[in-house]
Amino acid sequence: MGKTGEESGPSPGGRLTPAMAQYQSIKAQYPGTILLFHIGDFYETFGRDAETISRELDITLTSRSRDGEGNRIPLAGVPCHAVDGYIARLLAKGYRVAVCDQVENSRDAKGLVNREVVRVITPGTAIDESMLSSPAAQYVMGVLPGEKSNVGLAFLDITTGEFFCIPASLDPAGHDLLTFVFRYHPRECVIPASEVRRLEPLLGNRVVLTPLEDSACERQAGEDLLREHFGVSDLSDLGIGEDRLLLGAAAMVLGYAKETQKAGLSHIRTLSVKNPGAHLIMDAITLRNLEILEGVRSGGVEGTLFSTMDQSVTPMGRRMLRDWIALPLADVDAINRRLDAVEYLARDSLLRAELRGLLKQCSDVERIGGRIAYGNAGPRDLRALAGTLALLPEIRATLRQSGEKEPSAVSEASRLLVECGDIVDLIGSAIVDDPPAVARNGGMIRSGFDATLDSYRQATVSGKEWIAALQQKERERTGIKSLKIGYNSVFGYYIEVTRSNLHLVPEEYTRKQTTSGGERYVLPELTEKEAQIAHAEERLLALEIALYQRLIETLKGRMEEFCSVARGSALLDVYAALAESSAKYGYCRPELDESQEILIREGRHPVVERSLRGHFVPNDARIDSRDEQILIITGANMAGKSTYMRSIALIVVMAQTGSFVPASYARIGMVDRIFTRVGAFDDLASGQSTFMVEMLELANILNNVTPRSLAVLDEIGRGTSTLDGYCIARAVLEFLHGKGSRGARTLFATHFHELVGVEEELSRVRNYHFAVRDTGSEVIFLRKIIPGATDRSYGIHVAALAGVPEKVTQRAEALMKEQVSGGGGGGPGVKRYTQMLLVDSPLPEPRTDPLIEELKIIDPDSLSPREALQRLYDLREALKKRGER
Repeated sequence: MGKTGEESGPSPGGRLTPAMAQYQSIKAQYPGTILLFHIGDFYETFGRDAETISRELDITLTSRSRDGEGNRIPLAGVPCHAVDGYIARLLAKGYRVAVCDQVENSRDAKGLVNREVVRVITPGTAIDESMLSSPAAQYVMGVLPGEKSNVGLAFLDITTGEFFCIPASLDPAGHDLLTFVFRYHPRECVIPASEVRRLEPLLGNRVVLTPLEDSACERQAGEDLLREHFGVSDLSDLGIGEDRLLLGAAAMVLGYAKETQKAGLSHIRTLSVKNPGAHLIMDAITLRNLEILEGVRSGGVEGTLFSTMDQSVTPMGRRMLRDWIALPLADVDAINRRLDAVEYLARDSLLRAELRGLLKQCSDVERIGGRIAYGNAGPRDLRALAGTLALLPEIRATLRQSGEKEPSAVSEASRLLVECGDIVDLIGSAIVDDPPAVARNGGMIRSGFDATLDSYRQATVSGKEWIAALQQKERERTGIKSLKIGYNSVFGYYIEVTRSNLHLVPEEYTRKQTTSGGERYVLPELTEKEAQIAHAEERLLALEIALYQRLIETLKGRMEEFCSVARGSALLDVYAALAESSAKYGYCRPELDESQEILIREGRHPVVERSLRGHFVPNDARIDSRDEQILIITGANMAGKSTYMRSIALIVVMAQTGSFVPASYARIGMVDRIFTRVGAFDDLASGQSTFMVEMLELANILNNVTPRSLAVLDEIGRGTSTLDGYCIARAVLEFLHGKGSRGARTLFATHFHELVGVEEELSRVRNYHFAVRDTGSEVIFLRKIIPGATDRSYGIHVAALAGVPEKVTQRAEALMKEQVSGGGGGGPGVKRYTQMLLVDSPLPEPRTDPLIEELKIIDPDSLSPREALQRLYDLREALKKRGER
């Protein structure tokens, strides 16, 4: 569950100051949040909220007046100008924050200043740039279970307006839900309060959960909300059918976003459905095992398929590419449209370089549009937007320069780059070239944009010029050369005179303040001019902010165009990025069809080959449900079995994403799902052993595999006894083969060498192994897969390479020889392990080489050059005689 700020402050029965009574009243309306209460230049927190932020943000905890029971009230605050950074840190820790602002000027207030909560910021609904940790999508996820096992899921990225639904199922282990959490990494998940008991055990450790009152999930209210927001009379017009769970989940998420942001969110313009049948599905286990989006050990993006493929130059393109990789297509025509675009840009390196150079200058239009819609876009956002829009004609002209006809996908992306020259001109005329980050302090509207503003600005400038002229006049009149006119927020303008010149001060000066160096005075005419300047500055700031807000409202009406530009830019960026990978790494265009065959020539692992210093050994692969449905892969540890199997799966993922692939040739019969069972992970939190986890994953595969699936099974049955493991592995092979001539294509790596005999019994099983050159004194892994089986794993050799003590590996060698020869448990040539390991028996002395011994006794410093040369010739001759030249 998400962390919350707890109730704080004095007891209801105690006497409260007006400010604390106001605080308590507002705090009661926002349970489960940390309330930041605006007082002067600070946002203050009280009670346990104060204790929480003091602990989490490492800031000083103080206290204020006592409550009605005589207890000191804990107090902690953060400066207003730096509040966004502190909020971002609280969000990262899973807290929800309510920002309570002064909504009237303290000068105009009669008594207590009116305050209201202007926004509630949660981990999934942060929209300010300073609170976003990365350009990646920031989803809030909605989960609405049905009466049976069906569940509606909705995902909303409030920073960009992306909004979609997905139908799912709710199995006891929550496998389907966890897949979507792993795929989209939502920052927050909203659920009905009545479902907390069922969903918290499944999701609570993986995402911040926010329960909503069941009234917020009521069907009719939710459907009315969707109709109103999207401006439709019939929900079927949204294009997501009549699925009540999907509509309910979407309404729940949208309602939550509107409630927290307290805004209309006009940039959320579409609601779509991701149909699982249109995509290659990979569950959370497969995404993890293949390291598609996250590294298994690091948990980061480095060393993943995404990081290898990501050559994007815009945040929009990076988000789109990640989405494509996480959910590849399953339609041949749609994939080929993407491949046509990639090939077009891969062939023309000059066009690609020019396009990428222009795209690199583009700002994150999606997120800027989101901030415009919300109303908190800064002046620098608008300049960045204008800069990007100004590039669009050049981008389109660059695409037209190519002599070849554009593929349809490139043309469609180009058409999305709608001309917005009037917006460029408007922003250029309104906003200064180097604006401030925020608008609240003014200074962003260009001179000449508004005549009234210019007159106010001139009034303040002339007023300050008058002050400077007064200073010079008073110096001359009084004879005080060091006299100066200063300003501070407490006293306003003042005349400062040093102590040594006090005897020259005129009688009409009124003393205001004594300082360590002299006195400060005022004059009636100075006070009068100060009031005029202050009034002009107030009017200037108010008008400048009003003009800026008017500009924001104008831009809100162009959101559809900005969304179009963002999508077009992202598409071109992804096509160019995939083309760059192809050209950079020597990839080929894959062929895709509806067959049951996967044929790869000289395939490579796209990630491993990037990390190798030496040459990656490519391998072929052919898997066909008719003839070679199941490949049993044997061979030495470290020979490359796991890398080989993963490379095939990753090539399929890349091909169906619309990317070129690391091979000299690839033909991919469409895959609907990829399943993997790789590695061993204990799930101690739920009391599940390594073997239980293995069997649960295996059960999921066998229960859901289809004729169009690809299964990657590595070491099935290794987590239990040898006999049990072999029997399970054999039964799995027979089950997959028994699916018929259209059974799932399967890669099956094993060290149960007895399984290789299955090839003779099951017609669509083939044995392959990785070649090893064993010279007797050295084992060389050739990394090449060849037909046939092997009966050796070279595990002892790998143990030695890993640094296992020599005593252990020698003992293992001896035991292996004994087992191979059919010995019992302690033949005459084999010591018992108590002698070998528990008793500190010495290792056999290594053989000495006489030439090496001779080298050891040579003292080079005692030899003349002639003698040294002669000894070198002698040693060379000795080596020749031994045949070791």
